[in-house]
Amino acid sequence: MEDLIRDWGYLALFAYSFGGGFVGLVIAGVLSYAGDLNIYISILVAGVSNFLGDQFLFFLARKNKSYAKDMMKKYGRKIALAHLMMRKYGSFVVFVQKYVYGIKTLIPLAMGLTKYSYIKFSIYNVFATAIWACLVGYASFTAGEYILSTADEFKYIGIGIVIVILLSISYIFKKIEKK
Repeated sequence: MEDLIRDWGYLALFAYSFGGGFVGLVIAGVLSYAGDLNIYISILVAGVSNFLGDQFLFFLARKNKSYAKDMMKKYGRKIALAHLMMRKYGSFVVFVQKYVYGIKTLIPLAMGLTKYSYIKFSIYNVFATAIWACLVGYASFTAGEYILSTADEFKYIGIGIVIVILLSISYIFKKIEKK
C-alpha cells in the first residue's frame, strides 16, 4: 500500500486538487507526517493544481458564457451565495472561496462571467492559493502527529478518522447552505 501511495499519491493529489483539493491536501499532510509523501512536494502539487483549476474555470466562463451559465443553473442557492460574497468582500472573495465548501468552483465561474480583470484575478489567485496550500498543508501535517500517535501501528486508521471528520464537516456545511 505504501508503494502505491508513493508511486501515485502526487498524481492523485494533483487530479483531486484541480477541482478543490482541501480533503486531498489534508490527507497528503497526514501521509507526509507518516513518511509516505513529502510535505513540501504535496503543498506544491496541490497549490499548482488548485491555481490551475481556478484559472481554468475563470477562463472557461469568460470565453464560453452560455456553457458556464448552463453549468451553473442547478446551483441557484450557491450562485446567490457567491454573488453575495462577491458584493460583500470584493476581490477578497478569491481568498475566502478557498475555505468555503460548496462555492470553491463557483466563484471563479461567477467572476469569469463578469468584467472582472483576468490579470487581477490571477494575481489574487496566486497569493490565495499559496496561503491556502501552506496553511492547510502544514496544519494537516501537524495534526498528523496527533492522529498517528494515537494509532501508531495503524496509521491508515488515522487517515480514516480524518476523512470521517472532514465528511462530517462537509455534511454540516451542506445543511447550513440549505437553510
